[in-house]
Amino acid sequence: MFADPTGAHAGAFAAVFAALYVAHQIADHWVQTQWQADAKGQPGWLGRLACAAHVATYTLTAAVALAAMLLATGLRLDPWGVTVGLTVSAVSHYIADRRTPLRRIANTLGAGRFYTLGAPRPGHDDNPSLGTGAYALDQSWHIGFLFVAALFCAV
Repeated sequence: MFADPTGAHAGAFAAVFAALYVAHQIADHWVQTQWQADAKGQPGWLGRLACAAHVATYTLTAAVALAAMLLATGLRLDPWGVTVGLTVSAVSHYIADRRTPLRRIANTLGAGRFYTLGAPRPGHDDNPSLGTGAYALDQSWHIGFLFVAALFCAV
């Protein structure tokens, strides 16, 4: 399945990963609405709805980026592989963006203190910013699963 003496799978993987990474940056930082960003980690149906809406636009952005890359390069991908890859990306994105699962994973792996690095103290408005441990872990989670998604798309 992965053995390819011509390097075609490696080239496809690189192109797919690049397209998914660009789509990730655009979808997570430009396409996502403020409501989605604020509510997606909240408990209950409102949080789940906000997260699902974000993941839907995120996945659509990824599909558009892949389509643009395919049109520009003439590369051919297996539709089932792309479907599985985009599903892996969507499900893993939802898990991380609900926040509680990612925090629990960080705690389990001994990264709980890093997860809270730079976060505002409870009851204080301490300069909330993108430079937090939670954001770094969130982004590394997403990029790791983009790697997996690209593998499925490319082979």
